[in-house]
Amino acid sequence: MAKFAANLSMLFTEVDFLDRFKAAAEAGFKGVEYLFPYDYEAAEIRQRLDDNGLTQVLFNLPAGDWGAGERGIACHPDRVEEFREGVDRAIEYARVLGNTQVNCLAGIQPQGVSMEQARRTLIDNLRFAADKLEAAGILLVAEPINTRDIPGFFLNRTEQALAIFDEVGSGNLKLQYDIYHMQIMEGDLAPTLEQHIDRIAHVQLADNPGRHEPGTGEIHYPFLFDHLDRLGYQGWIGAEYKPAGTTQEGLGWLDMAR
Repeated sequence: MAKFAANLSMLFTEVDFLDRFKAAAEAGFKGVEYLFPYDYEAAEIRQRLDDNGLTQVLFNLPAGDWGAGERGIACHPDRVEEFREGVDRAIEYARVLGNTQVNCLAGIQPQGVSMEQARRTLIDNLRFAADKLEAAGILLVAEPINTRDIPGFFLNRTEQALAIFDEVGSGNLKLQYDIYHMQIMEGDLAPTLEQHIDRIAHVQLADNPGRHEPGTGEIHYPFLFDHLDRLGYQGWIGAEYKPAGTTQEGLGWLDMAR
């Protein structure tokens, strides 16, 4: 049966970040994920996890200046040193928080950088991160993201991502499959999950259109949850959506999914 993690960057935002851990546990989630932990002391977050019996499931490698619109730097040829320093920082946090996987955001293809140069930079950075994280006992995942929400995002389709992973050539790199993003970019969700389930280490969800909770749009989530169970998926499913109302009002899908 699926395990669900609350994405604290999008859920329970009516309370301060550190208070969202308690809110997630009270709502029935067993794990949490979020964009970044780096604005807080790792020990402070770990205490919130322990106090609420939660598993730290996932966070992202440092991704540049988020407030200025950057969405990752892994495909930026002039930011390689910054990327590598970010890998070390993520390892420090992951060790304290106890999570065993981190996500790499490829980023938006920079102006003046060719597709091939961006691709080669991403491959080299993924190889570096996968090796460094493997030595620390941490899995690297990377996710394709739709280019409607983030125009120009470099990694945006399943087959593209897996072809890049093949070139990286690491057993410590797997796919983070976001159902919402891939519904927009390519559809065919169930066959894609079935074909690549062995290479998928983390799943995220939101409905489309609107990126709200399951049941508000076109995606038939009861079928997909059963499908993942039939495929033997053992990983977490991250609830990374924007509640249509309050978070609490929109949690009916979670009760039905368990």
